[in-house]
Amino acid sequence: MPSTVKNAALLFAGRNVMRLQALLGDPAGRLFGVDPTRDPYPEYERVRRRGVLVKSRMGLHLTASHALSTSLLRDPGFGVLAPNALSPVDSSAHVGGRRLVNPVEESFLVLNPPEHTRMRRLVAPWFTPRGLRAQTATVERVVEDYLDEVAGRPTFDLVRDFAGRVPIQVIADLLGVPNADHTAFARWARALVNAIDGVRDLGEMRALHQGLREFQEFLDDLVEHRRREPGPDDVVSALVANEDLSRDDLIATTELLLVAGFETTVNLIGNAVLAVLGHPEVRERLLDDPSYAEAVVEETLRLDPPVQYAVRVPFATTEVAGTRVPGGTPIMMLIGGANRDPGVFADPHRFTPGRPEAREHLSFSSGIHYCLGAGLARMEAAAALRGLFRRFPDLRAAGPVVRRPSRAIRGPARFPVTNGVKKRHTMVETIS
Repeated sequence: MPSTVKNAALLFAGRNVMRLQALLGDPAGRLFGVDPTRDPYPEYERVRRRGVLVKSRMGLHLTASHALSTSLLRDPGFGVLAPNALSPVDSSAHVGGRRLVNPVEESFLVLNPPEHTRMRRLVAPWFTPRGLRAQTATVERVVEDYLDEVAGRPTFDLVRDFAGRVPIQVIADLLGVPNADHTAFARWARALVNAIDGVRDLGEMRALHQGLREFQEFLDDLVEHRRREPGPDDVVSALVANEDLSRDDLIATTELLLVAGFETTVNLIGNAVLAVLGHPEVRERLLDDPSYAEAVVEETLRLDPPVQYAVRVPFATTEVAGTRVPGGTPIMMLIGGANRDPGVFADPHRFTPGRPEAREHLSFSSGIHYCLGAGLARMEAAAALRGLFRRFPDLRAAGPVVRRPSRAIRGPARFPVTNGVKKRHTMVETIS
């Protein structure tokens, strides 16, 4: 059977199984068998009510417990699993005899020690406190440049015209990409997100393959450029200079930095702006005190995180929360649920910037896989909020907010706003 027909059949069968399990009340079926744009938080609470560790008939366990999620993320007896490993569909592809490198399946995101340690160490210097201080001026310049571009428009799309452009330009500067085409980068990043969420249909698979092909052609050219003309302090030049690094490792690492640097930050900015518009008292304080942006970002990370879950597997059969779990069995930690655990967070469904336990959230994971770019994402989002509301204190929604069709990644895909020059009466989605 041709692979395309086989994958189409598997995708169709998978969707039907999910829907059936959802109808039967299976917790994983309820989470993944329905519209991915809907509010997932009520489902996380249903999982919490069923117990600390909940078994699904679909071959995995789920938890919304903060304590258990923290323990699993830090336990060296558990390893990572590629998000799309839960799918029966083979999303690999070859072009011109060369296999396309998939960052979700082959970067240090899904490696365990010692390979994870080796690859992560190569790019870590750009994300240390010293490295972040060197990025501060770049981030603030990029924010102001894109605010200048939208300042003359009464209405613009917050995601397309601002929130999506800031992280792309910042990560392009970090990678050493001259004259970055933000439109192409955004298209590639959106396609690569399908590798995180798991492709749902042949259209998404084609978009993933096309994005991988275009991006790898671009990166091959960039690598050759940096071999001839190394940059003074950019990631790609440093990776190219490492003779022990294979071409596939280089491509996978660079792709991961783009996807992680873009997806976390664009959705964090979008979710934070939604929160501010939905809470007038938060807006007023932010306008009075721009430094309050850091607290708003932290609470957004807790209450409406860009990354909704993580998966770990035990290397050997073990006991988890009183349940025997065979080696290799996936355990899905519902980060969006753990961040609302009432055992850790007071009044957990309330948006409360500045809460004392704010940084207890797991939105950047924990343990050895703690997000390398957490500091950069925080910096970009806070700078974006400060700049946006300083320039447009009367910012309002100018139409319906459309959430992205993803279960793993949560954020607005389309978010029309008006800068206050022309008032509009609209409904604003809140995350309270």
